[in-house]
Amino acid sequence: MNTLQDAKQLQERTKHFAIRIIRAFSRFPKEESFRIIARQFLRAGTSVAANYRASCRARSRADFISKISIVAEEADETLFWLELLVESQLIDRQLVLPLMGECEQLVKIFAASLTTAKRNR
Repeated sequence: MNTLQDAKQLQERTKHFAIRIIRAFSRFPKEESFRIIARQFLRAGTSVAANYRASCRARSRADFISKISIVAEEADETLFWLELLVESQLIDRQLVLPLMGECEQLVKIFAASLTTAKRNR
């Protein structure tokens, strides 16, 4: 696969991740105290796909590094909110385990991409 194909594949993967985030959010309890954290989870999780797409349109290496660092931060923040929801026992870990696994993989992918981009500056 070439770089363009890899980028398109990752765009689809992050979009699918965002869809999974939206579906999970829609199944969460409706209590307001829970929804405050859940909205943060929704915002961070869906922004991974949007910001990755923007990074693919970067105008320079510096622009790419800036944008991909936002993607890495948002993926890590999504994982944080998931962990917080689970550890506070607001949701069952088993229900979100596959989503957490995908999020962990995305964090690793974007952290590695950021490291590589900085090294190749």
